[in-house]
Amino acid sequence: MPVVEIDPDELRELTGHDEKSDDELRADLFALGLEFEGETDDGAFQLEFAPDRLDRLSVEGVARSLRYQYGDDRGVYVPKTNDAEWVVEVEDVPESRPYVTAAIVRGVDMTEGKLESLIQLQEKLHATMGRKRAKGAIGVHDLAMLKGRSARPPGSADERATGERSDPGAGAAKKSITYTGIDPDGDRFVPLDADADMTPAEVLEEHPIGDTYADLVADYDSYPAIYDDIGLFSFPPVINGKRTEVDEGSRDLLVEMTGTDQWTVDRMLTIVCYALDARGGRIEEVEVRYPDRELVRPDLETRAKSVAHERIESTLGIDFSVEEVVDLFERSGLDATADEADGRTYEVEIPPYRVDVLHPADLVDDLGRAYGFNDLAPRYPDVSTVGGRHDRSKLERAVRETLVGLGFEDLLNFHMISAAENYERMRLDPGAAAFGGGEPVSIEGPYSEDYTMLRTWALPSLAMVLENNTHRSYPQDLAEVGFAAERDPDAASGVAERRTVAGVLARTDASYEDAKARLQTLASAFGVALETPATDHPSFIDGRVAEVRFDGEPAGVVGELHPAVLVDHDLELPVAAFEFDLSALE
Repeated sequence: MPVVEIDPDELRELTGHDEKSDDELRADLFALGLEFEGETDDGAFQLEFAPDRLDRLSVEGVARSLRYQYGDDRGVYVPKTNDAEWVVEVEDVPESRPYVTAAIVRGVDMTEGKLESLIQLQEKLHATMGRKRAKGAIGVHDLAMLKGRSARPPGSADERATGERSDPGAGAAKKSITYTGIDPDGDRFVPLDADADMTPAEVLEEHPIGDTYADLVADYDSYPAIYDDIGLFSFPPVINGKRTEVDEGSRDLLVEMTGTDQWTVDRMLTIVCYALDARGGRIEEVEVRYPDRELVRPDLETRAKSVAHERIESTLGIDFSVEEVVDLFERSGLDATADEADGRTYEVEIPPYRVDVLHPADLVDDLGRAYGFNDLAPRYPDVSTVGGRHDRSKLERAVRETLVGLGFEDLLNFHMISAAENYERMRLDPGAAAFGGGEPVSIEGPYSEDYTMLRTWALPSLAMVLENNTHRSYPQDLAEVGFAAERDPDAASGVAERRTVAGVLARTDASYEDAKARLQTLASAFGVALETPATDHPSFIDGRVAEVRFDGEPAGVVGELHPAVLVDHDLELPVAAFEFDLSALE
């Protein structure tokens, strides 16, 4: 989950509630679903966000949500925009990155706090919606340092070829920049954090930021580039030019975004524009002229979805009047109109920055949060049965208790993971015969590239925890009884699900024998016979790894993690580990 740093003083200023103490702010933020993770040395709140509410990845977005929660703002807000004075001409762009969008924001009066917030929002959008710049990359430039070219006439291809317009009075002179392709050894420019001019190829080889993002354009025949009348000033998705760098003296900004999908870059732009609007910026449209079409951006059109009154009441368990429902939607930053015929269905208007609203259930969630989930009265379900633990759940609890008795700390990790964490960083290939190497169950259109598939085994999750815990003392003995899945054409659903037991021992003297001893104790506790014949597994050291067999049946793997796995996870001491299928203990 993304963690965002929010200055509580800025939050008080932007919400207009100077009387709020830090404790009150933390309680209000928790009511929004934002988890408080601690404070920085400067006193900033560290807040963990659900990856769907990308509009809250900045202090401006959080303040907007709080103002709705406090009742200071109501309904859908759409910033006013001025007519376009700038044009982005799209010509001969790389096929792998054909889309661009842009906006002008004037009168921002950039300060240190505003600049830090903008940079953080840019970084968080890159990491989430932008897929680490692969799907969308943001460039912010000081407009005063740009010199626009004379824009070509808009209209059809024939009109552009002749320079004539069907409506000759419609085209006032406009300034343009050009999004195009460039040879890797083409024009030179001075990138950010550099003093000498470089070609794009030299940036990728010699500049630290270029080296970080070189893989994004490595396969391109020509590199993306943005020009004004002076020359090259942006090399997306890698780095901007130093000439247009934004600093505390900047007032007018050009915000441009390039990517592999028009919807994605348009939505990212909308979120940035709303943040700058909250800082007093005036949004100005930009024309984007492709060879075959023309767009006006930013796209601030609202959307509409319908939800039934009965669904709201049945989901939340509360009887509402129509007036109450409309009021709660407005306090969520939405607008709602009841159906005139029966008043039992609502047409809900959704602002453009709410990219997370995909289904009527999302509207019910907003309404429930505006009402206050903590204010919902608990009640027993109207059923005549009595619940009890499933046999598998009893087994899981018994295994957890045994592991805790062996000195392990019990964990519960996410079931979703990335392919890089599940396979690559564990030196495992998808579809490999080794334990954990099953074919992945992947997610189409994931919110975050960190969660693209269901994990096929639990050890990668434990390795990630160790990586995040390098600042803590050792030894660290961690275990998890969790979920894993892989594709299986013989299963009715096409997916084989299972529960798995995994453990790691991170300490200076961790060894294969330590991990096997824990396994032997587990086997004895559950009355099964343990065998550990030698085997090979790419995640473990050759000669220090064995197959786990319970009562003669293959169940898992035990051994010492391979040095390459340790190095990739920044671990500087040995780790012994094991994992096996829970069903083997039944």
